[in-house]
Amino acid sequence: MNRATMTTLAALALAATLTACSSSDDSSTKPAKTPTPSATASKASDPLAVAGIPAVPTGQARTDLLAALRKVNAALVADPDKAIDNTRNQCSAINGKSPKADDVAQARFSNSTHTVSAAEAKQINAAISAYCKTA
Repeated sequence: MNRATMTTLAALALAATLTACSSSDDSSTKPAKTPTPSATASKASDPLAVAGIPAVPTGQARTDLLAALRKVNAALVADPDKAIDNTRNQCSAINGKSPKADDVAQARFSNSTHTVSAAEAKQINAAISAYCKTA
């Protein structure tokens, strides 16, 4: 087969494909309403939400979350961005109903200047649980 024949056949195949995909102006074949994705579907497509990690809090939600952690121990919010990251990641353990959530909080929130006690870990999980439900 020569090059001109191959090009012609490829063009015909492309034209047939495009014709098969064209839309009709007949309104009876159009759906009545375009479906919109549900909140559940959008959460399912977000790997962080699937892992139980909520969105980064902003504004008053961020202020309230940091204040809740500060009530447990001010050392937890010495670095506010780190405290928010720790909280979001801890939500994965809380939302996943980990039997070791307190142990994980103790390890996650401890740092070089403060070691979180078992009692503080329980308080941390209680303080952030409402925020974690937003995932």
